[in-house]
Amino acid sequence: MKDFFDRIYYPCLEKTASLPFALFIRAGNDGLGARSSIERITKGLAWKQVQAALICCGPWQDKFAGQCEELGMTMAAGLEAGIF
Repeated sequence: MKDFFDRIYYPCLEKTASLPFALFIRAGNDGLGARSSIERITKGLAWKQVQAALICCGPWQDKFAGQCEELGMTMAAGLEAGIF
């Protein structure tokens, strides 16, 4: 993520303000540090977080895939309906 944000931050700074985003984190621990860092960067970009971050913690569980799919489908439906 750091490399991604390092490359896009300044080129996107004025072009992507107010765009909606959703976030999922796959973490071995609680994922709070990753969430905090990403939310700080996206706040600087003026992106609008439209759903609470989904944090999938601990050892892999099959339910993570379904949770991420639900997050993506909700995001897609909200964009299509003009809610976000």
